[in-house]
Amino acid sequence: MVTPPRVGVLAYPGCFASEVFGVLDLLTMASHVAPAGDFSYEVSILSPRRRVVASGGAVLAVAPLRPVDVLVVPGFELSPALDLDSRLKSLRPEIEAIRTTAETGVAVVSICVGAFLLADAGVLDGRRSTTSWLFADRLASRCPGTEVLPEELVITDSGVTTTGAFSAMYDFALGLIRAHHGGRVARATARIALVDDARSSQTPYVDTDLLPAVGSEFSQEVKRWLDQNLRERYDLGLLSATFHVSTRTLLRRFRDETGKTPLGHLQETRVRRAKHLLETTERTIAGIAAEVGYRDPGTFGAVFARLTGHRPRDYRAMFRRGRTATGVRDRKWTTP
Repeated sequence: MVTPPRVGVLAYPGCFASEVFGVLDLLTMASHVAPAGDFSYEVSILSPRRRVVASGGAVLAVAPLRPVDVLVVPGFELSPALDLDSRLKSLRPEIEAIRTTAETGVAVVSICVGAFLLADAGVLDGRRSTTSWLFADRLASRCPGTEVLPEELVITDSGVTTTGAFSAMYDFALGLIRAHHGGRVARATARIALVDDARSSQTPYVDTDLLPAVGSEFSQEVKRWLDQNLRERYDLGLLSATFHVSTRTLLRRFRDETGKTPLGHLQETRVRRAKHLLETTERTIAGIAAEVGYRDPGTFGAVFARLTGHRPRDYRAMFRRGRTATGVRDRKWTTP
């Protein structure tokens, strides 16, 4: 007889309640979808505290820490103004529980910015990891011992799993279901829950407008000039002359301040504009390519795919706006 995997979610003050229950609920669905005679997951909400109030004031019923096969650490609200050091200092009991659990060889999983708890517990050192693309740079800065891959949805490295933002908890859960029940049950569970089981990257969801500004006055001025001349052909010589520096100096100063090249920034800005046009207009791919500065639609498509993980046509199909809540484009209906 197969022993049911014991999955525990580590609840703590201010954690996202939806990330506590989301994984557990999907595992419960899988247990119902699985063939008769298959095991059900043994799930529990654990805490080193007697009482836990999650995000939004939800009071969680918790059980004391106990042995599990998989420990899931949900995320929390991480705003730019949050004093992260103080926040994590207040969670020392949870961080110690994560460290102790990982040392016993138990699989540890973080959802979204739960990765910051794993980082403070020291379990990300020497491992690859991911988190919400919005906070990936912050995690990399705080935990230089880990290689942060912000484009990844789920990474498992030596028994430690990290996931991207919020809904990536379902990508992890489906992977767990697939490992224990097989692909058929995972696919059926995804269909019932209306969860996408074919995602492979966070890249299509990245909105660089939401990322903190990087660079000092010089690079910010160069960025503004490039953004204002989006449709013009990229000319490094002209750009250098505009800012009265040599091309070598321009490239060095811009890279030192931003970690990128001016062309790299321009390509990202062009793709961001193209994403908006693909989502909101009926314009042709060639027309959008020209609008954002590409005379050759093939070159545009290659750059777009490299930065988003999707060809322009596929991206439009995924993210097209102007649909009704049922997913069907608005149109007039007539009765026979």
